[in-house]
Amino acid sequence: MTAKQSAVKKFIVKLSAEERERLGTLMQTGKRPARQLLKARILLKADASDAGDAWSDRQIAAALDTSVDTVARTRQQLVEEGLESALTRKHSPASARPRIFDGAAEAKLIALACSKPPKGRARWSLKLLEEAVVELNIVARASDNTIGRTLKKTRSSRTSRSSGSSRRTPTPPS
Repeated sequence: MTAKQSAVKKFIVKLSAEERERLGTLMQTGKRPARQLLKARILLKADASDAGDAWSDRQIAAALDTSVDTVARTRQQLVEEGLESALTRKHSPASARPRIFDGAAEAKLIALACSKPPKGRARWSLKLLEEAVVELNIVARASDNTIGRTLKKTRSSRTSRSSGSSRRTPTPPS
């Protein structure tokens, strides 16, 4: 028997009357994120108090079309951190990568891309820009893909022949 199948639950959910009422109201009123509604339903089904259903994790997962792990994590969050924490999604600051180009570095990159290309080149390539920003100490390192995404945020294409500032005028038919 695995830990997920064990009959003894480590985290037993016992909701107060106020918490049950809050979860019921949450599900019935207004627009809510689907994940929040799912967690509210999980907690109501897992409630082992007198007013609750006290379903097993497997029953809840089957009824709500979710995984047993999601049910177990939701139970654990409620017991360890409280109702509010179980309902809200956490954003870890460590999960997001820090931006390579901040505002000042981005401005320098755009200025560089708008400048004259190196000798022997008709225009800047992303590879050339990649080498130039590192060489000029604008950033420590950057890929051509990052350069392209950063420049794409500006409306004009800095690496093409046209500056993109105005539309092409169609040539009149001859």
